[in-house]
Amino acid sequence: MAQCTAPRNGHRTASGAANCPACRGGSRRYGGYSSYSTPSYSTSSYSLSGSSRNSGGGSGSSVKPRWSRAGSSVFYTPAEVRTLTPVRENIERRASVPDLRDVFLCHAWDDREGSAKDLHDLLEALNVSVWFSEKDVRLGTSLLREIDKGLAKSRVGIVLVTPALLNRLKGEGIADKELSALLARDQLVPVVHNTTYDDLREVSPLLGSRSGLSTVEGRMGDVAAKIAELIAL
Repeated sequence: MAQCTAPRNGHRTASGAANCPACRGGSRRYGGYSSYSTPSYSTSSYSLSGSSRNSGGGSGSSVKPRWSRAGSSVFYTPAEVRTLTPVRENIERRASVPDLRDVFLCHAWDDREGSAKDLHDLLEALNVSVWFSEKDVRLGTSLLREIDKGLAKSRVGIVLVTPALLNRLKGEGIADKELSALLARDQLVPVVHNTTYDDLREVSPLLGSRSGLSTVEGRMGDVAAKIAELIAL
């Protein structure tokens, strides 16, 4: 019985396999060896529209909005730029209003010592002034009144959308009142964390119709950097 010559001579060329008495006319195995063929590699194509970087870690092109400063390392998806542009325009229109906080942070009570505080701390580390109920609502004062004042004196409202907030929205609590005021003007940026926009739309179709930022493919620090750049004048 003819034996395969692959262990001794190899089959790196078509002629090598053709000269093998065992493998000519087909591809047979001997002792764990198979006829050798050069592997073919497919080269992935990369879109170079904008930048191939994405601060959120996702695929696709990233761009710089007009409010990005020279040398900024923050990149956005085209969808994020479309979402944030009217918010930025509103910030610019109110640039002359004195004594405004940069950000009003709307969050679920359950997140006050968790993800909401994390976002607050990240923003403050970037020199963003944040209205945060944990430090801005004094004992003995009306929470609703303080919320009204905080909203009126903030450049932009950030809604931290978490599973806890979705549960609060179902009960139409304090968060629902805050959202109603924010939705009435171009002052709202949802930040989805540990949930999805699909889940949000099931609970609040109106809020879910607003796209925004997300930590699904990135970090909370990336979101904070985009907010800080958005409000910088």
